Amino acid sequence: MSIHFGQFVVTQQVFFRSKHSYGLVNLKPLLPGHVLVCPYRVVSRVSDLSDEEAADFFLAVKKVSGVIEKVYDAQALNIAIQDGPLAGQSVPHVHCHIIPRKFKDLPNVDDIYQLIDSKDGDLELSFQQMKNLATRMPSPDVPDSIRQPRTLEDMVAEAQLLESQMKARL
Repeated sequence: MSIHFGQFVVTQQVFFRSKHSYGLVNLKPLLPGHVLVCPYRVVSRVSDLSDEEAADFFLAVKKVSGVIEKVYDAQALNIAIQDGPLAGQSVPHVHCHIIPRKFKDLPNVDDIYQLIDSKDGDLELSFQQMKNLATRMPSPDVPDSIRQPRTLEDMVAEAQLLESQMKARL
């Protein structure tokens, strides 16, 4: 079964599966361990989820958060949902960012919100850049980013590590 994040097939990056939700590693993590939790059904807003999907989604966020915090030795987590384009959602598919935090991982604690909202954090653009690299097409003009897209191999390796940790801790 193919798993989609919006229009993108992400099956190999998935490390957690439940009845209605999945967790995947991030193409361009803001900090090490930055992952996403999504419902299988592609809907753009939290209010579009059925009650059963919503319950499963938030339980998945809870489970994945606990493992991410332990695996990445985090002291805290940013857990964020951008619910719609005006909230900064760049892929029209409900998703929750789980970002492990450590003391002084960024110059200012709240800098994470600028990173989440920056155009450099645009996942749609990131996926297009990755696709362009894979097909050797010229990529669109974009400003240099402090985060470079990771290789599929790197993402698969992290997904496998996290999948084993999820199974060991659940």
